[in-house]
Amino acid sequence: MNKLLVSSSPHFHGPDTTQSLMLDVIIALSPAMVASVILFGFRAAVIILTTVASCILSEYVCRRVMKRPQTVGDLSCVVTGVLLAMNLPVSISPVIAAFGGVVAIVVVKQMFGGIGQNFVNPALTARIVLMNSFPAKMTGWTAPFDHAFVDAATTATPLGQLKAGLFASGEAVKPSYLDLFLGNTGGCLGETCALALILGGVYLVLRRVISPVIPVTYLGTVAVLSLLLGRDPLFDLLSGGLMIGAIFMATDYTTSPINFGARIVYAAGCGVLTILIRAFASLPEGVSYSIVLMNILVPLIERAVKPRAFGKPKKGKAGA
Repeated sequence: MNKLLVSSSPHFHGPDTTQSLMLDVIIALSPAMVASVILFGFRAAVIILTTVASCILSEYVCRRVMKRPQTVGDLSCVVTGVLLAMNLPVSISPVIAAFGGVVAIVVVKQMFGGIGQNFVNPALTARIVLMNSFPAKMTGWTAPFDHAFVDAATTATPLGQLKAGLFASGEAVKPSYLDLFLGNTGGCLGETCALALILGGVYLVLRRVISPVIPVTYLGTVAVLSLLLGRDPLFDLLSGGLMIGAIFMATDYTTSPINFGARIVYAAGCGVLTILIRAFASLPEGVSYSIVLMNILVPLIERAVKPRAFGKPKKGKAGA
């Protein structure tokens, strides 16, 4: 005899799990990881393996110490490790990279309760901590295709050269759009090759892991403001960490809004802060700070842009 079961929502069960979603993100990041090894040599693979190992070990130890169920198997710590590596220069010491993994997992994620509880992106917050703790190490850029461990040619990022006025003075040649698109410039491991990042983004959208709303709004806002400020919109879109930030960082489930309207406001805010920092602040890049600042504002944004409940009359109407 069938019984009427009464239970709380949700009433629909989807096939996706945290592990399957994280696996999709890892697959989407694979082109960027491969591109980083091609551009910067096998030392890039060493940095990636170091941050991933640090994040896995940190999560395992934390869960044991806190006597909570292990969450290493959901692969979220692996994603954090890969994203952290993608935001580091290839010349960084593996010790510093490992320390970044500890900060991301222990301080930003586990101290707030683990996956789903952190209010800022762990990888980006760890990058900011490393930037302020080891500024010289975090801004030592190696020229692509120079795979020597010693006496490697140093270079500056395109945004750094623009900020220093080297293009205007003729001291540096502005890289072509093709170089920016393929990653033939200095920068962090995973931010230089726009092609690899776009391929990963398309995969995530097709798999319905992320919605295109946040990346498109973020990139569109940067492009429009760049044009209004007399900058080169395509240069701004292809330079720095904008692509990886818009596709992989700003779309983090835990730290981004759920509702459509809130996503628009959130992504537009990321874009506004990014271009303002690039144009007027002393820093050449502003993606990390922009996303983290908007992460903090997400609860307020969702409260302000709350959708009307189904069946509830609009304000101003009779009976409202």
